[in-house]
Amino acid sequence: MNVSLTAKLEELVNEKVRSGLYNTASEVVREALRLLKLRDDEARRADQQAGLQPAPNQERPSVQRKPRGGRRRHVKR
Repeated sequence: MNVSLTAKLEELVNEKVRSGLYNTASEVVREALRLLKLRDDEARRADQQAGLQPAPNQERPSVQRKPRGGRRRHVKR
């Protein structure tokens, strides 16, 4: 899988690797996706507690963002 990132996001990933917190860019992306899933799960639980049940077999949509123009860079594994 190839992932395209903006230059700003690519630099953030590279900073995390350089900091020593992560060994590879893939580790940074996996952690980011794990946190995104956690946020979505918590939002779903909050909706359920508030009585807002999604339709059967329907996921709660995460924040939808329109793609922005600009140059994208590929993260190398």
